[in-house]
Amino acid sequence: MKRLFDHIGHCDRERLLEDLRIDVRHLEAAAPSERQLSGGVFQNFWGERFIMRPTPWGPMREDENGALASARSLADLQEFDWPTPDCIDRRSLPEQCRRYGQYALLYGFADVWQRPGLVRGWENFFLDMAERPDWVHFLCRKFTDFYLEDYTLAARLTRNRIDLYLLLSDVGSQHGPLISMAMFHEFVAPYLRQMIDRIHEIGGRVLYHSCGLVRSFIPELIRLGVDVLDPIQPVGEAMRPERLKADFAGQICFRGGIDVQHVLPSASPHEVEAEAARYCRVLGDGGGYILGPAHLFQPDVPPENILAMYRAAR
Repeated sequence: MKRLFDHIGHCDRERLLEDLRIDVRHLEAAAPSERQLSGGVFQNFWGERFIMRPTPWGPMREDENGALASARSLADLQEFDWPTPDCIDRRSLPEQCRRYGQYALLYGFADVWQRPGLVRGWENFFLDMAERPDWVHFLCRKFTDFYLEDYTLAARLTRNRIDLYLLLSDVGSQHGPLISMAMFHEFVAPYLRQMIDRIHEIGGRVLYHSCGLVRSFIPELIRLGVDVLDPIQPVGEAMRPERLKADFAGQICFRGGIDVQHVLPSASPHEVEAEAARYCRVLGDGGGYILGPAHLFQPDVPPENILAMYRAAR
């Protein structure tokens, strides 16, 4: 962000969003502060642990095994100091809704499978799915119950003004699914279904985030009720916009797709603008597309290319 602000000559975030004609505003509700452990490790209120790894562009988060990586019994999981939804400070949400009344409003950071895995440690979590499924269900249940209440409280406080609620769990790698369809149906889909049903009950739509090659999961996500799929990482033929449009037009909205690994960091602004225009033309034909990168903009993306990407939408 600093690199972009240095380029445009100011550090006014709202002015930047307006200049880029971005239509969505992500509402902010304060969570408990992270605390620093020994060895430069930070832990958040869920028990996720990470370090800030120095890079040529500034510090970047790198996940470590979480607070429950050394658990030896289900009781160890149960006795952890789990957060409750009242740890989130939502008091500013009504004012944010008034301030951004002309925009689509997005709320939350609900993860029902991946972040439980970070707290447990990925390797442990994958073994748990095979050997200790009750541990996995316990963790997913904890996160799901928290966010069911969090989203319900946010909707009530804002009188159902929120348009989109974020729901995320990465189920794909660059080369294919992270888990089998059977494991998806057992450990992910039931919790997604509960979150999606609640979001629809409170008048919102579901923006579901998963990186990777997730083509095989898209029919299941549609069946579960996902409204918008993000970020459309362009890995493999099956994730090309032409294929996605041909297979799923009118069934789900797509967001993202502009490659952050090769195109955005390395292409010229003209090439970036052409690629973004292609996505708008292909996926946006008849509606059903929101322009965006295939992940958060990374520090190696030149500011000129960020501006070029959004220029294509005009």
